[in-house]
Amino acid sequence: MSVILDLTRIVQAAAEADSPSEQVAVIVDSIQQYMGLDVCSLYLADERGDMALLASRGLDPVAVGSVRIPAGMGLVGLVAQSRHPINIADAARHPAFYGIRETHEELYSSFFGVPIVRAGVVIGVLVAQSREARVLSAEESAVLVTLGSQLALVVATESIWQEINKSSARSLTGIKGAPGIGIGQVRLCDDVDLYSVNDGECDDIDATLAEWHDLVKSVLADVKKEQAGLGDMLSQDVATVFDAYCLLLSDPSLINGVAQLIQDGHHLPGALKRVIHHHADVFLAMEDPYLRARHEDIRHLGNKLYSAWRGLRNAREEDLPSAQTVLVGAVVSVSDIARVPIELLAGIVCFQGSNLSHTAVLANALGVPAVMGVGEIKGLQNRDALVVDGNSGRVIIRPSASVLTEYEHLLNAERQMKGELRALRDLPAETVDGTIVKLYANSGLLADISPGLQAGAEGLGLYRTEIPFMVSDTFPSEDEQVAVYLQILQAYGAKPVHMRVLDIGGDKPLPYFPIKEDNPALGWRGIRFCLDNSSLFLSQIRAMLRAAEGRDNLRIMLPMVGSTSELTGFHALLNDALQQLLEEGFNVRRPPVGIMVEVPSAISQLASWRDQLDFISIGSNDLSQYLLALDRNNPRVAASYDHVHPAVLHEIARVIKIAGETGLPLSICGEMSSDPIAVMLLLGMGVRTLSMSAAQLPKIKWLLRRIALENATDVVEEALRLNDARQIRKLVADRLYVLGAGEILW
Repeated sequence: MSVILDLTRIVQAAAEADSPSEQVAVIVDSIQQYMGLDVCSLYLADERGDMALLASRGLDPVAVGSVRIPAGMGLVGLVAQSRHPINIADAARHPAFYGIRETHEELYSSFFGVPIVRAGVVIGVLVAQSREARVLSAEESAVLVTLGSQLALVVATESIWQEINKSSARSLTGIKGAPGIGIGQVRLCDDVDLYSVNDGECDDIDATLAEWHDLVKSVLADVKKEQAGLGDMLSQDVATVFDAYCLLLSDPSLINGVAQLIQDGHHLPGALKRVIHHHADVFLAMEDPYLRARHEDIRHLGNKLYSAWRGLRNAREEDLPSAQTVLVGAVVSVSDIARVPIELLAGIVCFQGSNLSHTAVLANALGVPAVMGVGEIKGLQNRDALVVDGNSGRVIIRPSASVLTEYEHLLNAERQMKGELRALRDLPAETVDGTIVKLYANSGLLADISPGLQAGAEGLGLYRTEIPFMVSDTFPSEDEQVAVYLQILQAYGAKPVHMRVLDIGGDKPLPYFPIKEDNPALGWRGIRFCLDNSSLFLSQIRAMLRAAEGRDNLRIMLPMVGSTSELTGFHALLNDALQQLLEEGFNVRRPPVGIMVEVPSAISQLASWRDQLDFISIGSNDLSQYLLALDRNNPRVAASYDHVHPAVLHEIARVIKIAGETGLPLSICGEMSSDPIAVMLLLGMGVRTLSMSAAQLPKIKWLLRRIALENATDVVEEALRLNDARQIRKLVADRLYVLGAGEILW
């Protein structure tokens, strides 16, 4: 009797829903919870017989409303065509299986589908799925069949399709800027574009020069005020992302460059546009995604200066938002972010930009979901409802009730997870059976340093030394480099700091040292560039050694090493630097030296290089690209890029084996270190040190503290026998769910 009553309540709740979209949301939500299923979905037939995914609890929310299965296709089509339930344990092996990437159905093994028939016509299909490969019991099947027949009486198909056709809901895909789920009202940011300014003549040069210098002082004061405001809300450490803007506003090349153009007769905004354009283009031409993203920071600053010149100051107090807010704009600046109370900032969406821009860096530090590079969103208005899915890089505009309900569930689960992550900061990354894994942070800006330490980083696994060279008009002096490196080493105290020497070359030209190459990725870069510019390289080595005087935490790391001569060439320069500094009275000593294993030719030579190396770090991003001959930033081939590709995994396993046999300490640096699937595999392969962005560190620590080394060892043995990255991902994902750690994949 209780089952009948429960079914009656589900059907009654659906019938009483306020709108058709709420009706289908209630149906799948109630069934999923009542039966304890991983997935419950409702497909509805359109006028052509195609099956549209109208609601789901468990599948990717973005797929709801956008996925349609052609008539007769897939298991859903087979259920509709046959008018009989289908109950199978392994859906992917069924001949009729029709995989849809947007739904991420590959995570679920079993499939139960029941037709919803009204007046002899199939109007939809009710689907239940689970990660466990099992056939539903007779009792479970009977419940779903009964629900299917009852739902045929209450599902208002015509009203649903009318609502769908009238709906303006849509989703966009961009770049994952900062993880998390955000739901709120749109707040459009000022669309100020310095690049749209036309050139003009200066009427009064002296007055305009004075105006320019006053403008710089005014904007610098604004930035410091915004920085202090964020510092009050959170901490001064997080607010230091504004330091880069202060540095740029004090940069002689910017100030003097604009002043010179004014003296040449250009009006102020035209002069500013030319200088900002020049500086931004230098970074935009680089292939390294981290350095290329710096052009966005320069454009942000140019727009801020132009906005201030036009008199568009901070929003008035009465204009401040009072509800959960999503900032949306071509480029959402740090100033825009600073104007919104942190407790009301639900998300950030940028039409332009990348996951390495200052906006994304700050969003990560603040724990605010962000999606970058979605392209211009036409028709968007202030106060429109918006969902920001920073985990998948998606934005849902004016979501339906069913989509909103699902995202609210995810948001609540995420809040619970964040609470657990905060409690882990001072705990070790230790598996349940006692295996310790060291977690390091990656950095390239001084503003990135504190977030890593706040997240509990045990060291700095990668510090990119190119930045001081990129923001200068000339090669930074040795003393200038010492000042920067000293800040990094001091911040990390006794914790190790791995400084990568200049990775400058054809893909990262300096404004004062232009380089043009047809194929820069395989050209004059990394260690090759450094050795060919030995005086510059020697100056950097000396600066590192001087900064480390009296300290024991410096590690020097060499990029793109592919031959023995490159290693011996570096050691010769290191010896020269040590001898010179000792003779000059500095108390310096030889630091540990290692390489980034990213050039495939290095792998077979590692054993013979043992005497010249103290450690190695696998650069998984470049190594994967070189092994697969795929550019992950090229949209035409990026979908084929996956760092858990069997070829990549087998080569990494080979490196780990060589490191173990030769006693070389090893770490992994790159996106693999923050991918839960890859981390499970790396742990099983023997990796005990991971280096990642500060924002990802708590999540990986949470994962490691919920699994055992034995679990990882078992799954990696199976994974290395597979020959497809998708199969590998499904295998590991299934295992994580079995171990109770699957929520890390949300």
